[in-house]
Amino acid sequence: MGLMKRLDERAGLMGRMMRTVGADDTLPSGMILESTMRTAAARCMGCERPQDCANWLEEHADGAAHAPGFCPNGELFAAWTGRSGN
Repeated sequence: MGLMKRLDERAGLMGRMMRTVGADDTLPSGMILESTMRTAAARCMGCERPQDCANWLEEHADGAAHAPGFCPNGELFAAWTGRSGN
């Protein structure tokens, strides 16, 4: 897969995951957000389970309390929402 296609795919999955678990409503502000989002994006780019992610998102289209255990950003999103992990 080409780099641009992979970037687009992973950005889409990360955005969907954030919306699904409610992390997009509780983002930190300012410089912390910028730095943390870069870290989260890098984690997502390095994830080896994008198909599992896409499948999980389809199964939880109505929302979920937390990201799946395999999500490299699960703990971060849980911290943003104030919910403990899995």
